Formats: sequence, C-alpha cells, structure tokens
Amino acid sequence: MRLFLLLSLLLGLAVASRAQAPTRPGQGTVRGTLADSTTGKAIREASVTLTLAKDSSYVMFGITDGDGQFALRNVAPGNYRVLVTALGYRAQLVPVAVTAANPTPDLGPLRLGVLSQKLGEVVVTQERAPVTVRGDTIDFNAKAFKTQPNAAVESLLKKLPGVEVDRDGSIRAQGQAVNRVLVDGKPFFGDDPKMATKNLPADIIDKVQLYDQQSDQSAFNGIDDGNRQRTLNLVTKRDKRKGYFGANGVGVGTDGRYQARLGLNRFNNGRQISVLAQANNLNQQGFSDNGGPSSGDFGPSMGGPGGGGRIQMMSGGRQNGPSSSNNQPSSITESGAVGLNYRDAWGKRTEVATSYLASRATVTTDQQLRRENVAGIPLNGRETGPSLITDQSLLTRSTTTSHRFNMRLDYMLDSLTSVRLTPYAWWQTNDQSRQNRQQSSSAGRLLNQGQNRYEGNTSNPNGGGNALLMRRFARPGRTFSANLNSTLSNQDGNAFNRATNTFFDARGTPITQDLNQRIEQFTPVRNNTVSLSYTEPLSLRNKLEAHYSFTDARNNGSRLTTDFNETSGQYDLRNPSLSNNFTSLFQANRAGLTLQKRRLRYTIGVGLDGQQADLRVRNLTADTTILRRFTSLLPNALFNYTGTRNRSLRLNYRTRLNAPTATQLQPVRDNSNPLSVQTGNPNLRPEYVQSLVASYSQFDAGTNRSVFGLLNGSRVDDRIVSATDFNARGVQTTRPVNADGFYSLTGYLSLGQRLATHKINLNLTTNASFVKTPSLVNGLPNTGRTWSLGQGASANSAFNEKLEFGISANVTYQNATYSRLSEQNAAFLTQTVTADVFYQLSARFVLTSDVWYSNNTGRAAGFNQRIVLWNVGLARQFFANKQGELKLQAYDLLNQNRSVVRNTTETYVEDVRSRILQQYFLLSFTYNLRQFGK
Repeated sequence: MRLFLLLSLLLGLAVASRAQAPTRPGQGTVRGTLADSTTGKAIREASVTLTLAKDSSYVMFGITDGDGQFALRNVAPGNYRVLVTALGYRAQLVPVAVTAANPTPDLGPLRLGVLSQKLGEVVVTQERAPVTVRGDTIDFNAKAFKTQPNAAVESLLKKLPGVEVDRDGSIRAQGQAVNRVLVDGKPFFGDDPKMATKNLPADIIDKVQLYDQQSDQSAFNGIDDGNRQRTLNLVTKRDKRKGYFGANGVGVGTDGRYQARLGLNRFNNGRQISVLAQANNLNQQGFSDNGGPSSGDFGPSMGGPGGGGRIQMMSGGRQNGPSSSNNQPSSITESGAVGLNYRDAWGKRTEVATSYLASRATVTTDQQLRRENVAGIPLNGRETGPSLITDQSLLTRSTTTSHRFNMRLDYMLDSLTSVRLTPYAWWQTNDQSRQNRQQSSSAGRLLNQGQNRYEGNTSNPNGGGNALLMRRFARPGRTFSANLNSTLSNQDGNAFNRATNTFFDARGTPITQDLNQRIEQFTPVRNNTVSLSYTEPLSLRNKLEAHYSFTDARNNGSRLTTDFNETSGQYDLRNPSLSNNFTSLFQANRAGLTLQKRRLRYTIGVGLDGQQADLRVRNLTADTTILRRFTSLLPNALFNYTGTRNRSLRLNYRTRLNAPTATQLQPVRDNSNPLSVQTGNPNLRPEYVQSLVASYSQFDAGTNRSVFGLLNGSRVDDRIVSATDFNARGVQTTRPVNADGFYSLTGYLSLGQRLATHKINLNLTTNASFVKTPSLVNGLPNTGRTWSLGQGASANSAFNEKLEFGISANVTYQNATYSRLSEQNAAFLTQTVTADVFYQLSARFVLTSDVWYSNNTGRAAGFNQRIVLWNVGLARQFFANKQGELKLQAYDLLNQNRSVVRNTTETYVEDVRSRILQQYFLLSFTYNLRQFGK
C-alpha cells in the first residue's frame, strides 16, 4: 500500500509539473517558425521532432500553431537535430545546439519547399516524426520506441503513449480494449489479437496505427451506426516484407515442465504465409479462444441465468468496468496448437486472407469454494431464514480439441460493385470429468452433504459468417448494400451423473439418496439476419439512410435423462421430470431512417426504428405452445466532435431487444449438481436495453500527454435475472425470470504522460462502477447493489540500450449490499503491485526479473492472503545479431503462487481458492530466424 501511494504521488507530481510547461532551470527551449518558401504563408499543424545528433534517438515532439511557430521546452544541453515535416512539403533537417551560453536557440523562419508532383523527383527520407495525427488515426513510429533484440510486438506496444498490455496479453489503448489487430491492414489468424502481438517480432514493424474501425457496412455507406471497434494496425517495414523470419525454441524443466515453439513466416510483399506451432504445460498460449463455441456442462451456468451485477475479482486484478487487469490463471493448462495463415492477391480483382488453427488443451482445476447466499431455508412458509453457507471442493479435468477456420475474400465485380465474404468454421469437442464434494449449513446447523461425479463429452460443429454486397452509384454518396449474417451450430453431448447425497432433519437424523443417470442432449441453433441499407445524399453535408433487417433465430433443445436400472444393468428408465423436447423461434422485422449531418469538426446523427418481434416456444413433450408478439420503438442518436490536436468527444445512445436463449427457455431441470438445480422458463420475454455512452479523448503530440474519459450507463427493462428458491433440505433451485429495475453506471479516467527526456511512460487510471440488479429469493424480491472504486498507477521505461524496467500498482475497493438480508452485505479490498526489469550484462548475458504482489482483505476466513510471485531469468545470447538465446528461468522463486477469486452476484458472495502452477525451473534455447531480401 505504501509503495502504491508513493508511486501515485510521484506520478501525480510528474504529470502536474509537465502541465505547467515552464522551462526548468538548467534546460533550454528550441524555437522556430515554418513558412511556405513560395508564398511566405505560415504552415500550421506541421510536425516538429527533436532527436539526438549522435544516434537520431527520439527526444520530443511538437506541432506548429496558427502562426507557424513552435517551441520545444525543457531541452537538456547538448547537440540535436530538428526534423520538420508537413503534408505536401519537403522535409527539412536542421542541426541545433543547446548550451549554457545559448539556452534558447531560435532557428528563425524555416521555409519549406512544395513537393513536386513528379514521382521520380520525390525523395523518401528515413527521418519521421515519432507520433503523427491524421484525423482520428494516430501513427506511432516504431523506430522512436526501441525494443530489445528479438522482442515480440507486445513489448513494443508497452512503450507507446496511452497503450497498456496486461499480464495475459490483453491490450488497452487510451482506456479501451483492443479486440482486433491487423497486419498491413489485413486479418492475421482471423480477429485473434494475440496471434500477432505474441508471435510477430517487433523489429519488423515500421509503425503502429491506432483507430476506431467501423463495421464493414457502416464504413461503406458513410453512416456512422455507433458500432466501432478499437483497432491496431501493424504496418511492416518495406525491407522486411520479403524474406523469412520466426522464433523457434525448446525447453525442459523440473516437475516435468516443458515447452516447444515453432514459427516460420514467409513474406513476399503482398503474399504472406505463416506457420506457427507450440506445445507446453506452462499455461502459455499464443492465441485466444476468440469467442468460440462454449464447452462443458449442459444447461445454465452455476452462477445462474441472469448473471446481472456479477463482479469477478481475481487476486490482484479487477474486471469491473473498462479497466486493465492483472489476472492470474485459476487452473493448470497443458496445450498444443498448430496454425497456418495465408494472404495474397489473386489477380487485380480479388484479395484473400485465410487461416486455420488446430489446438488441444487439457485444463486441470482444483478449487475450494465458500458461498454465502443472501437468504436461506424458508421459515413459516414465507420468510427467509439465516443465510445458507455452502462449502465445496471441486476437481475438474477437461480436454478440449478445436479446429478453427477463418477467411476474408474481397472481390470487385466492377468499378462500382464489390463483394466481401467472411466465412468461418469451428469444430470443437470437449471431454470432462468432475468430482465435487459439498455441504450446506444454516445458523450453524448442517443441512446436507453430497458427493457428485460427472463425466461428459460434447461435440459442437459451428459455422457461418457474413456476405456483404456493396454498390455505389454515379451520384456521389448514393449507395446500396446488403448483408447476410449467419450462425449455424449443433451441440451434441452425452454425460453420466452419479451422486450420493445425505440430508439431515432438525434432529440431525441422516437420510441418504443415490443418483445414477445418463444425460443426452442435442441443441441445434440456426440464426440468420439480413440487413439492407440505402443512402441518399440530400446535400453536400446531409445524408439520409433507409434500412431494413429481418432476423430469424431458431433454437431447439432435446434432453433425455434415463436412470440406471439395477435389474437390466442398463440406463433404460426414462426420467420424465428431467427430459424434454422443445423448439423456439424468434423472428423480428426492423425498419427505420437515419439522418446524418457531417461537418468538418462534428457529426450528428438521429434515427428511429420500429421493430415487430414474434417469440414462439413449443414444448413438444407437453404439447403446449406459447406465442408472444412485441412491438417496440428503437430510437438512436450520436454526436461526434473532433477538435484540434486530436481532441474528440462522442455521445452514443442506442436501444435494442435481447431475446432469451434456448437454455433459458427450455422447461426442464438440470441436476448436474443435485444440490444446486437449474431450470428454464418458457414464459421469458426479450430484454429491452437502453444504453448511453459518453467518451472524451485527447492526445497532445506536442507534450506527449493523453487523456481518456468514459461514462457508460444502461437501463434494462424485463431484465432476465435469477429466481432462487431453497427448500428445507438446503437444495437450491434457480430459474430465469423477467424483472424491471436493472441499472448500471461505469466510469473510467486515464491520464498518460511520456517524459521523453527520461524515456519514461507514466499512467494514472481511475475506474468506478455501480450496478443495481433485481432478483427473487424464495419468491420474495431482492435488490443487489454493487459498487467499486479503483485507482492504478504505472511507469515503464526503455532507459538505455542495457536497461528496461516497469512498475505498476492498483488498489480496488468493492461493496455489495442486499435488500433481503442485510447481514450478508460485504466489503473487500484488493491491492496489487507489479515490477519487472531487463538488464543487459557483459559478455552477452541478460538478467530478467518480475515480481507480482497481491494483498486481499475483507474475504472469508482462509481467503485473505498475501502473495508474492517472483520470477527470475538468466540468459546468454549467441550468434550474429543475438539470434540465439540459452536461458535458465526460475518461476515462483519463493513458492508462494496462489489464486483467490471473489464472485459477487445479486444472490450470493463467493470466495474461490484454486491450485495453480507453482515453483519450477526451466532451461530453454531459442533461435530467431531472420533472413530478408530473398
């Protein structure tokens, strides 16, 4: 805690001192004025970069004002070069010296010549500004942010102003999550961001582009629909676009630990071929699931079908709101994968980018859980008694095999018409074995004990994608587009559920029940949406869009449960109460108009849609049908303002309907855990969601200061929440119901500062959230309110050629209150500190070290822990350009690594302690292939 407060204080003082912007004692200011060499007019918003004369390393950056003047302050004495660049003008490089005798050199009027239109006379220089702002796109010059040899792209991203990379490889830029990383503007292994940042080397990157990417249909028709995705585009160096490169290595360690990695990339200008493979049991994955089909048990999750207000707290991390996290694993994973990525142009009309990834992962989870529900067994038939406390021991082993295929195909039919196809196919199987022991008590009285063994396997082929037809007309701004989005899947599974449960009456007399069942479930899903859009320019600045969409979502469910027959020795006794066959059909017609006005600095859009939706649920087993029709008005509005020096303000108001899922609708009990039963509800209505998002961002390239603020509020009518009932034996039954009164509000503020003279990136982050969630407990209304407040600070630096370091700290306070049982109210605090260092020793030896500290308070007994995870590595580099590395790594040197999770929902507070990867030593060798120009 003291270290966190000290770091925050130092960071706050540094940012405040930079905000004052006077010249510090002993330092100088470089001034000048830019003008057109022909007309003599001032050149506005030109880029001015100060670099060291000895090695051209970046020092600071500035932009000329309305009079063409610039001033680079707080420059230490020394010899420098000033690079001035402006669009349409020749760049100019001017030497300058800051001395004690002349601390404020004035370069006077610098006249820039206009670039000639003849391509043969254009001279391309290697000097470029470290940060360039072009509209809503920020370009970072990779050369200005040096990385160590053989570093991956994520090491480069950590040095960019306003960009953060979490411990698990997740990326945030100016406070927002980055979910898409492109390579030269094209997908790399689909939309999996980690494939590029963890597997591509930083030294092939020329620049990193940061922008908000619109949907394909919105980007084409020019109507901003408010749906944007924070995107990083990695632009490779021209001399690295032809050749071979990749990282290859193998390692062995104590306790049977191992790792192996193969990487081979063949770039030939527009053609790119990448082959990647890996295998390890160290919880290291160079890829993410990327939203693939779920696997595991049938039926709803253990947390209940609503999930509203849920906050998951990893020890040392946070997941409430748009904040960064320092999450550690809660299990041990052994994984292997092999993938192929291909990109090329087929003739003048066709471009294709496609990938295939096959993976296999075995996850072992060993957990101790303690859950306190907001209410307990009923008293007097109506009121709820003292809270129910459940202690659970869970051991799960799950093996998942998946095959993933992605493609993007762009084809030009003619000069005005094009087609974009983005199909995908995903096939996944899962084999799971779970052993569970638990007991529940209330007011110190033991209610039940149970042992449960569950074995199941599922197969889920999944496919679909988008087909987008785009047509422009002779009149500028007039367009037509048609988009088809499809999702097709078939989840098929079998499971065996065996349990022995003992219940205790008021006198403590035990009653034992045995369970031995087979479960077969088949759940096909067919979702299709057709969207049509026509835009008509009303004037140069105004445009009108008419759009229509039709949605057809078909979700079927067949669940057959059979009991074991002692006489026949087979599972041939059908259990009617746990078996069901049903279908659901959701169809919606939506049409509306959007009027958009676009000016130089701002964009305003307003729209109104009308939607008629039909939800038809047919229970084939009971021969009943439920049909409901919903007619809704769905307004939307947006306001975007872009100011000078990359300041922007965005307001976005949206409404939508969320249809219930097949699992939530299926009227059958899921007793995978006989002491915690889940069931569906065919009477559910769609949720009506209203959301308002306000964001402000500012990046001042002159001072290297970034500010990002976000306020996100939402209200949901007919929210699908949990209705939980407890019987006298302590058995919990949960089903989804509709309820009003859900509200959420999330706020985030990020302040970033790069101290160029010291090569340090500083960041302060503040986040807060409030969630109000209704629910039902034993038929009585309950309102859960959770709020949190977190403060983080971080600093990292590539100090010189030998030293890199980083340090960060975070403290988060959370509070949960419940209207039904105030004794269950909880408050807890989590503090974390992380630090890492890279130091180049003599004789090509390298020392690396990272420390992660976590402290939890306010948890259940046995879950308040202080954890120090310390990793140390010593490496020796070989060959030319340090392409080979032999490394000895000590993981968890103090043997303290543990995982503590707190889950807070509207009906319970739960603490989870997991067995995770602990101390081992690993010896590895890595060779980095680099061969370009061939």
